[in-house]
Amino acid sequence: MEYINVNFRLFYFTIYFSFGILSTLISVYFHSELHLNGTQIGMILSLTPVIVIFSQPLWGIASDTVPKPKLLLFIVLICTALMSIFLSKTSTFLFLIIVHILFSFFQSAVVPLSDSTTLNYTQKEVSDYGSIRLYGAIGFALAVFIGGKASELFGLKIIFYIYSLMFLIAAYLSVYLPAPKSPKRNDLRIKDGFLLLLKQKPFILFLAVVFCIFGPINANNTYFGLFIVSLGGSLTSIGIAFLLSTGLEAPMMKVAQRFVKRLGMEKVIILAAAASTLRWFIYFFQLPIYVVYASAILQGLSVGLFIPTALQYVSKLTERFSIQSTAISIYQAIGLGVGVWFSTVVGGVIFEYLSIFYVYAFFMILNMSGIIFMYMLIKSLRSEVRSDPSVSMINLIRYKLLFC
Repeated sequence: MEYINVNFRLFYFTIYFSFGILSTLISVYFHSELHLNGTQIGMILSLTPVIVIFSQPLWGIASDTVPKPKLLLFIVLICTALMSIFLSKTSTFLFLIIVHILFSFFQSAVVPLSDSTTLNYTQKEVSDYGSIRLYGAIGFALAVFIGGKASELFGLKIIFYIYSLMFLIAAYLSVYLPAPKSPKRNDLRIKDGFLLLLKQKPFILFLAVVFCIFGPINANNTYFGLFIVSLGGSLTSIGIAFLLSTGLEAPMMKVAQRFVKRLGMEKVIILAAAASTLRWFIYFFQLPIYVVYASAILQGLSVGLFIPTALQYVSKLTERFSIQSTAISIYQAIGLGVGVWFSTVVGGVIFEYLSIFYVYAFFMILNMSGIIFMYMLIKSLRSEVRSDPSVSMINLIRYKLLFC
C-alpha cells in the first residue's frame, strides 16, 4: 500500500509540475517569442476554459463506458505530451489556435481521470485524498521557479519540452496505478436537475459570485508573468513570485475548515474575495516588486480559502434537493469555465489597448462585484428562512454554516 501511495504522490507531482511550468510562462512566450498582441494572447488562452466546459462531460462518458479507464488516462497523457511539442513548433496565429484547441482537449481530461482513479483508491483503502493531492501543489510551486530559471538559460521554448517530459513520466507512472472500477451508469436525467437549479435564486447568485471572483484569480496565471516583466522583473523573478504565491495555497487549504468552523462559509468566502481584491489593488498601482512578493500571502488566502469553501458551499446550497453532483458540474462549467474565459478575453483586450496594470483594475472591479453578489445571496437566504414557516429551528441549526 505504501508503494502505491508513493506512486500516486509522484504522479500528482509530475502532472502539476507540468501545469505550473507551462501555464505561468506561456503568455510570456507568446508575447516575447511569437510577438502576439494582447488580444491574440487572450483569445488563444481563453479557449482552454471554454473547451473544458464541453470536453469534460465527454471524457466522463468515455471513462464510464470504456472497459479500461486506466488505459484511457495513459493515452490522454501521451497525446497531451505530443500536443505540447506541436505547440512549440507552431508560430502562425491560425495554426496556434487549432493546435491549442487539441492540446486543451486532451489536457482537460487529465485531472478528472486522475482524480477518479485516486478517489476510487482512497475510498477503497480508507486513505486521505488530500495527503496525495498535496504533492500536486508542491510540484506546481517548484515548477514556476524552475521554469523561470530554465527559460533564462535555454530560452522560453524549453517549457514545452519539460512539460512533455513530465507528462511522459506521468504516463509511465500511471501504468502502475491501481485500476479503478468503472462507475455505475447514472440514469438520472441531468436536464431535470439543471432546470430545478435554474429556479433556485441562491444558486444562481453564487454562480455570479464564482464568476466574478474565481475568474480573475485563474486568469491571473495568464497575465502575471507579463505583469512581472512590466515591473522590470526577469524570468527568474516570475518564478520566484509564482513560487511564493502558489506555495502558500496548500497550507491555507489545509486549515480552511478551521476558518469555516470559526467564521462560517459566507464570511470565509468574503474574506477570500477581499484578499484577492487587495491583491489586484496592489498590482494596479505598480508598487515595487518586493511588495508584490510580500503580497503572496494574499494569494494563499484568496485561493487556499476560496476553492475548498466554495465547493462545500455549493453542496450545502443544494443539499436539500439531493442533486449535489449536478450542481457541482454546473458550478465548475459555468462559474469557473465561463468566468475564466471572460476574464482572460477581456483582460487581453485591455492589455493591448491600455496596459497590463489596467487588467488588474478590471480584475479588482470584478472581485468587488462578486462581494456585492455574495451579500445579495446572504440577504436572499435570510429572506427565504423568514418567509418559509417549514424551516424549523433544527434546520436552522443544521444549516448554520449557510445562515451566518
